[in-house]
Formats: sequence, C-alpha cells, structure tokens
Amino acid sequence: MTIMGWNECKASQRSALRFFLVLLLCYFAVAALTSSAPITNAATVQRAHHSRNATRVTVGLDVLEAQRFAPLRGKHVGIITNHTGLDAQGRTTIDAFTHAPGVQVVALFTPEHGLGGKQDENVSSTKDPVSGLPVYSLYGETRRPTDEMLAGIDALVFDVQDAGVRFYTYTATMAYCMEEAAKRKIAFFVLDRPNPIGGEIVEGPLLDADKTSFTAYFRLPVRYGLTIGELAQLFNQENHIQCDLHVIVMKNWHRNYFYEETGLRWLPPSPNLRTLKGAVLYPGLEILQNGGISVGRGTEAPFEEFGAPWMHGEDVAARLNDRHIPGVRFVAADFIPVAGLYAAERCGGVAIRVLDKRAVRSMTIGIEIASILRQLYPDHFDAQKMLFLVGNDQTIRQLQDGVPATEIVKGWHADLKAFEAMRRKYFLYK
Repeated sequence: MTIMGWNECKASQRSALRFFLVLLLCYFAVAALTSSAPITNAATVQRAHHSRNATRVTVGLDVLEAQRFAPLRGKHVGIITNHTGLDAQGRTTIDAFTHAPGVQVVALFTPEHGLGGKQDENVSSTKDPVSGLPVYSLYGETRRPTDEMLAGIDALVFDVQDAGVRFYTYTATMAYCMEEAAKRKIAFFVLDRPNPIGGEIVEGPLLDADKTSFTAYFRLPVRYGLTIGELAQLFNQENHIQCDLHVIVMKNWHRNYFYEETGLRWLPPSPNLRTLKGAVLYPGLEILQNGGISVGRGTEAPFEEFGAPWMHGEDVAARLNDRHIPGVRFVAADFIPVAGLYAAERCGGVAIRVLDKRAVRSMTIGIEIASILRQLYPDHFDAQKMLFLVGNDQTIRQLQDGVPATEIVKGWHADLKAFEAMRRKYFLYK
C-alpha cells in the first residue's frame, strides 16, 4: 500500500469513528428529552388518569367494619339486604354482622327480587341456610315489616345497592321500613353506597302529588342524583318520617363519580339491570314498556335496545339520529326476546350506543323515542300507559298532543330548579 493509500485509509477510519460518535450522542440526547417530555402516549395518559383516581371508594359497610361496629354494639339488629351487600373482601353483610363483636342479629329482610336478587316475581319468606336466621320478604304478602317480624329488634340496618331512579322499588322498601321503625322507636342505620349513575345529574318530571305508590314513594324527579343515604335523609325530613336515622357515610366518593370510577365491583342489583351502560339508559327506557315497547327484557342487552313486532328499526333509528341527541347514537337491530313482552317474537328494534355517558340524559331520550313512536305508530303505541312510571300528567298530555320533546323537557325546568335547592340540603359528599 502506498503512503497516499495509507493516509486515505486512516482518514476514512477517523470519519467513520466521528459518524459513530455523532449517532451515539444523538441517541442519548433523544433519550434525555423523552424522559423529561410530557406524557403523550394515549395508554400512558389513561394510566396516569386512573392513578389520580385510584383511591377506591369505601362503602358504609367497610366503614362500619373499621369502627368494629361500635354504633351497633349491644343492639338486637334486623338487616335489610340482598346479594349486593358485600364488603371490600367480598364478605356478605349478613356474614359480617353475624360475626360482629357485641351485635346480635335477630332477623333478615329482603326487597324485591329476594336475597339472591334473581327472582322476578313475588318472593316468599324463608330461612337463611347459612345463619339459620328468618328471612322476611318485603315483596310478597306484605311490603312492610310487621310487628311479628320486628319483635325483639331495636335497630334496623339497610344495606342494598340502589339504581338512582325514582321507580326502582328498593327506595320505597327503605322508606317503608323507616316508617315502621319510627312507629316503634327503632333506630335505623343506612350503610351508604354509590349512586351508580352519579350524584350531579337530575332529570325528568317531578312526580305529581297524587301519584305516590310503591314505585313512586315521594315527589322526586325520575333521576334524583342522591346516594341512598342522602335520599334517606331527604325522606326522613321532607316526608316527616322522623325516625332515629343514622347514615354510615362512604369515604372517597364524589358526586361526579359514575359507578365504574369507584373501584368497586359491579353486581347487577336486579335481574335485568345487568350493565353500567344499561343503568345509565334505564330511567328513560323503562318508561316505554307500559306503552307497548320491549325494552330488551329477555335479551342479552336489557335497557340498551328497544323494539316491537310492529316497529321498523331503521325508520326509528334514522329519525332519532336526525334529532342529534347528545351522548348517544341509534342503530337498527332486530331482536327476539326469550322472556318478557313479545317473548319469542321478532321485534323490529333499535340499539343505543352510548358515546359519552356524562352527556346522556336518559329521560330526554325516552321522551324523544315516545314522541317518534306516537307519530309513526299511533295505533300500536299508547303513551297514556306511560303515566304509571312517568308519574306526571302534564308530560303525558303534551306527548299525546304532539308537543315537541324539547318543549316537554323544558317544561320540567322550574320544578327541577326547586328540587335542586331542596336536595342540596342533604348532601353528604362534594
């Protein structure tokens, strides 16, 4: 090799070494920037969001356990509960109380659907196979506990997951038990649990004063935005029950929480209220059934779809989508219920896709659907029969008179404003 060739070779090696060093420096620079840069990856952002809200909600039962049942020691207790009464370890309310120091459990009471939450009919009283305690049904021969049932009890404890909807009967069961407790000077304890559809949104018409019933205990809007403990306080004061009420308050629950943000396991509180999406849509879908519409009972998606043999899903879905209702989209989807209304019949149907649960106003959706069905199928859909759950004459009259759904909803505002002022007096959470 000539001297010139040798020099060229050395120069080439130095050039390659410099190139390698430049690459190495670039790599470390990029790494340093990445480590200090803001989080931009979508999955990482989601993990960061969850970490900020990672504090699990502690329900009333767990709070009471942490107190070692101090408020109930020395008392003879009756427990109103069902399958939703569980603590953070998955232990039932019944098991927790029967092993509680200084607490004597005398009897158990169950709301609609029974202790296991699976019966869709009247429920008989029975005996708990584990504890041997009597289990008195409050959805059978009686809706209220009797003298015989309450014998020897000096404290009643209510621990049931609610749905946050006026016509869900668990709230009436609680109120009836509060009334019976007040008559007999029995202390009443509510172990609070989350409202699964949040504590901020209030919607629907206010119940007419002459329409109270087991599915409409008090003059509430359909969606009232209170926990079961807050609602107990409202009933006790506003309906003049005046029982000796004690609410065991949750920890870490906030009014803007939907159930999936609590960190708690979702247990369907009744046979058809299976999903959290169905829970959000339930208030506005359920009101349609009495008018002649299947709301998905007997399918895999109760309260997430609706239909009837005489309905054309594509027509109804198109009209609803033209309304540009916030938070949802409608898709034609026929279905055949295996039980309930129109069992074994093919129904022209519409499925509801929830795009933003915080934007969903289910009562607005229900009124929009009812308005369209009245226009398209006046011989099949009977809006008058919706009165049983809607509970408001003016709303039904306006539907039948063809008043636009937006105007009907606006007509609720004055009553909702007054209710909002009242309910705030009973807030236990921010």
